[in-house]
Amino acid sequence: MADELTDTNVALFIAQRGTEQVEFTEPKQAVEDAGATVDVVSSETDEAQAVNNDLDEGDSFEVDTTFSEVSAEEYDALVVPGGCVGADRLRADDEAVTFVREMFDADKPIGVICHGPWTLVEANVVDGATLTSYPSLQTDIRNAGGEWVDEEVVVDAGVVTSRNPDDLDAFCEKIVEEFEEGQHERD
Repeated sequence: MADELTDTNVALFIAQRGTEQVEFTEPKQAVEDAGATVDVVSSETDEAQAVNNDLDEGDSFEVDTTFSEVSAEEYDALVVPGGCVGADRLRADDEAVTFVREMFDADKPIGVICHGPWTLVEANVVDGATLTSYPSLQTDIRNAGGEWVDEEVVVDAGVVTSRNPDDLDAFCEKIVEEFEEGQHERD
């Protein structure tokens, strides 16, 4: 079980401030435990400050590279954690959104949790997809042409979504599975 993702390069987003810590650390640990190499990607290469429960200061994490320095050709998969403020910052970053779109267009698996699907909406990749998210995003997803469902984890053509930290066990298990499968053909 510790080698399913050997030779798999995963990009993991973190906002400079506001990413929900557990939605960053648990998926990172899950894919690393499965053998993947993870690059933490943000707008700057300084440390990024995570949060707990959206409001409480969390730990700081080292950033490996920036959105402007990455391309979809370098990665096999992408993880976008939530956190209301962090996800809002990510969706407002044109380079982050462009990278999401490039990964989607390259048919590479993407794991997105909680408020993270805002980046999918901004990347214009939701139309016709079935997703879940933190419940407050359901109107955004529907307005972007997606179908929102209230389920622990949803997979649609290699895009894995979950609602909140309570779903992390199912989310982490499913991203490892989808990342192992590799590219997923999308319309």
